[in-house]
Amino acid sequence: MNKSNSAILLLADGRIFEGQSFGYQGETTGEVCFNTGMTGYQEILTDPSYCRQIVTMTSPHIGNYGINEEDIESENIQVAGFVIKEETMTPSNWRSTQSLGEYLKKNKIVGIKEIDTRSLTRHIRDKGAMNGIISSKDLDIHSLEKKLKKFPDMNGLDLAKDVTTQKKYKWPGKGRYKVAVIDFGIKKNILRLLSDAGCELTVFPASIKAEDILSFEPDGVFLSNGPGDPLAVTYGIETVKKLLGKVPLFGICLGHQILALALGASTFKLKFGHRGINHPVRNNEKNTVEITSQNHGFAVDLDSLPPNVISTHINLNDNTSGGIRCTDIPAFSVQYHPESSPGPHDSRYLFNQFIEMMNA
Repeated sequence: MNKSNSAILLLADGRIFEGQSFGYQGETTGEVCFNTGMTGYQEILTDPSYCRQIVTMTSPHIGNYGINEEDIESENIQVAGFVIKEETMTPSNWRSTQSLGEYLKKNKIVGIKEIDTRSLTRHIRDKGAMNGIISSKDLDIHSLEKKLKKFPDMNGLDLAKDVTTQKKYKWPGKGRYKVAVIDFGIKKNILRLLSDAGCELTVFPASIKAEDILSFEPDGVFLSNGPGDPLAVTYGIETVKKLLGKVPLFGICLGHQILALALGASTFKLKFGHRGINHPVRNNEKNTVEITSQNHGFAVDLDSLPPNVISTHINLNDNTSGGIRCTDIPAFSVQYHPESSPGPHDSRYLFNQFIEMMNA
């Protein structure tokens, strides 16, 4: 190991992983989680739902195809830090403009490599997601422990306010359906697919009031994905409560959780979350199975659903909520990511389902 390039990942429970620094040399703190996808690291890095998280990739070789100008889900890298086993130093792809390491360094994202990511993943699965600190400048464990203790837990954190747009904007393109998008941390591919489905999109900040949405007179409202504890997004929950029954609603990920909370259900934090591109979900209404892309650390409590809400989808890995639908008003949502990016396209029919709801 190159001692001059040493780095440490310290977990909140005291577990230490020693490796090599890559990307930006420095220090970063966040909730340590893992993603089981073999590809899609650029989309993962730029997904706002990963705000304040240190992401571990379980696939051993990362960076194979470099970085390009197209596969981004937001304007900035959103992760707090990045953990890999082995970095590909010479990427091979005709679209590549730079290596993964160069990309992280340019954007001042601290990374650590050459650690046993399998061992780290098993530890998180056994003990649960927890805070951690990566450092390549301070290698004193006692010093790092003090810094780590000051970092807040994910429970109770409203991170939507950190990643939402600061002012409303129009997404390029025309469409038949006028849709208001509430941005809790939206991915670009969601906007692309809504636009492709025939929606003319105006994106609003997460703090938008229901009265302002209704005065816009949309055909439908989309509730986006995003990071943090859904229960902490009190303003979003109140807005959705006032929209129920007045306009068709479609939510994804954090939007799913906020819709459920607005309907009177409750949420809870998962032990280690669902993050990957191969999660099986059963469609209860069609009796089919979809392979899905997922990224969430909280879930809707199925036992808390009110009588007018049915469970439409179930995660087959742990039988947690995958989707809900109201029986008396036009509103539905899913916990996973039908837009994929990265991931399979099994669930893209949901965008057409939203169109059908606005047509009804």
